[in-house]
Amino acid sequence: MRPFDPRLLRAVPAARRPVLALGATGVASGAATIATAFALSAVVVAVVDGSSLVGPLTWLGALFVVRAGLAAGNESVSAWAGVAVSSALRSALLRHWGRVDADATPEPGRAVALATAGTSAVEPYASRFLPTLVTAAFVPAVALVTLAVVDWPSALVVVLTLPLLPLFAALIGHATADSTQRRWAALDALAGHFLDVVRGLPTLVSYGRARRQVETVREVSDRHRRATMQTLRIAFLSSAALELLATLSVAIVAVTVGLRLSHGSMDLGPALVAILLAPEAYWPVRRVGAEYHSAADGAVALDSILGELSTATSTPVKRADAGRRIDEVRAAGLGYTYDAGHTPVLDGLDLVAGPGLTAVTGPSGVGKSTLLDLLAGLRTPTSGAVSAPASHYVTQRPFLPTGSVRDALTIGHPASDDRLWEALRAVGVDGVVAGLPGGLSASLGDDGFGLSAGQRQRLALARAWLAPETVLLLDEPTAHLDADGAESVADLVAELAERRVVVAVTHRDELVRRADQHVVLSRPDRPRRADDATDTEREARR
Repeated sequence: MRPFDPRLLRAVPAARRPVLALGATGVASGAATIATAFALSAVVVAVVDGSSLVGPLTWLGALFVVRAGLAAGNESVSAWAGVAVSSALRSALLRHWGRVDADATPEPGRAVALATAGTSAVEPYASRFLPTLVTAAFVPAVALVTLAVVDWPSALVVVLTLPLLPLFAALIGHATADSTQRRWAALDALAGHFLDVVRGLPTLVSYGRARRQVETVREVSDRHRRATMQTLRIAFLSSAALELLATLSVAIVAVTVGLRLSHGSMDLGPALVAILLAPEAYWPVRRVGAEYHSAADGAVALDSILGELSTATSTPVKRADAGRRIDEVRAAGLGYTYDAGHTPVLDGLDLVAGPGLTAVTGPSGVGKSTLLDLLAGLRTPTSGAVSAPASHYVTQRPFLPTGSVRDALTIGHPASDDRLWEALRAVGVDGVVAGLPGGLSASLGDDGFGLSAGQRQRLALARAWLAPETVLLLDEPTAHLDADGAESVADLVAELAERRVVVAVTHRDELVRRADQHVVLSRPDRPRRADDATDTEREARR
């Protein structure tokens, strides 16, 4: 866990300006602080000597105004930088996961934790820790050089004691890193387990096993709580140790200056400057230790996020060449294995799908959805090759964003309201949408909350009806519909297949009866091709 990871600036160029702005404000604040020490000592000397206070007070007042402006600007820049960096990281993560192979993406629980709590944890790291780190690299050095010019014995004391602060901070920070790693692992496990429980809650309720998960969630939550409290104890201990060490060091400088001042071997002006500058040499290092603990979660999360962003993108599925028809999908010797050494899900599959409806059937777990993932380019084949144009993919659980019905239908392709109503009529949900408050402007909840599963599926089909792609991939488009609704949707799919290439996975007969080609998948130990169909299946094609 490094204090500053240069990969941040390389992976997220949008973070460069905020970090640079924070560094500039930190350096300016440090320079103003050192100047204030001279101005304040000049005021005290003028009072003791009985000289004019106009000049010293004017400079001191001006410096106070400058420091106040820099403090306000630093708060504003810090807030902007934290939000900008965390938002840029979240956008970079989502874009990266959209480009990589599906097998290269993390588990859903970990992905949610990184994209939400992880990127949010980076905000205090970027807004508070990084500017303090820049200040600690600049202010102590300038203060030490200035102190050496003003009073070299005090500078010698600071030189001998200042390295102790980062040494102790590094020793305690090592323990903090291990504790924070355990806390982040506990949070990761909690997020993953909770997401699995929520996803499987309907099944657990059906079998009367839901209440048994309460103890498991409580146990995982307690593990996260204990890890958090351990991290906080170490943070408080380290802050107290650094404060004690810095206080003793400043006291040594003050004692040596006071003794020389009392013996008349040192003037009042340099003595005051030395006493005022000594804390400024230690203060940024103490702040780094304190802010590091408050931003430790962000440092760990940033390391995980940058590790995700450094994952190499997979080779995309080969698209149609200039000399090949763009309305044809081909798979030759297609094979896919989820984990090395395991039995392949698909093995040696040959498929040619032209304009029309290709129905894919087979028992559960045989690889039907995996086949669609391969054709869509979401996964890279373990063996064989796929050649396909760009496609529109409707999964078993289609994505519906939080927003209006219009937003859900126009993802990736804008359309007029007349066109949207035409699509809704085609799939038979125009009456449902018309009955919502606001019609096309009606707000949908998260994942289409407020609509039934069948209505969500029909909205996704309406979006596919509007899509310009020549290839449609449909995964169980009639799964959540009754018999009449399934027949209606099957008619719609058959109509779409008249002008596009439609590959549909199904367990029902409505699509099979209308299919131009029927592909039956079996276990890899008994691979079948489309030409291996039975007489009944050939009759279904016709």
